[in-house]
Amino acid sequence: MDRVTLNWAGHVAETELADVLPRRWAHSQGVAARASGIGRLLGQDANLLTAAATLHDVGYAPGLAATGFHALDGARFLRDEHSADGRLASLVANHSFALLEAEERGLREELAMEFPLLDDPLLVDALVYCDMTTTPDGDRITARERVAEIIDLYGADSVVGRFIRRAAPEIFSSVERIEAALAAQPR
Repeated sequence: MDRVTLNWAGHVAETELADVLPRRWAHSQGVAARASGIGRLLGQDANLLTAAATLHDVGYAPGLAATGFHALDGARFLRDEHSADGRLASLVANHSFALLEAEERGLREELAMEFPLLDDPLLVDALVYCDMTTTPDGDRITARERVAEIIDLYGADSVVGRFIRRAAPEIFSSVERIEAALAAQPR
């Protein structure tokens, strides 16, 4: 993936989120900044990670919310309206263990069939790390604090609350794997 795609991703996300959901846009910018900062782990997929980080929450845009599940709505928008790269759309669709939320919403089969999870654990973990260590305002936070914040925001018994509680162990494992990989990198 090249700089043109990165610029396109930033333009699309800003167009869809900045005015109507400025806090979601701030989060997306923070997640993208985290992705840029760890890109060295991904080699040739560094730009793919940053593009996915930029676009991961585009499905929250009110005009795109067809199912009400932002990961699926965003991936469909990218695929159908922008003919986005399949790997990019799959990363957006599956970010931060979205299959578990899709299951809570009765959309697991649809998500899995349309956007299969990439067989690239490092890339998948990297997007989880970037998303789950960034606050709604785009600042850094620990994954444990982020999960607690999400539960407080949505409520433990909401669809999102149930999903995030189920996903938490996997989220923490992903974050730990990326932190270990970063620590092992020469400076």
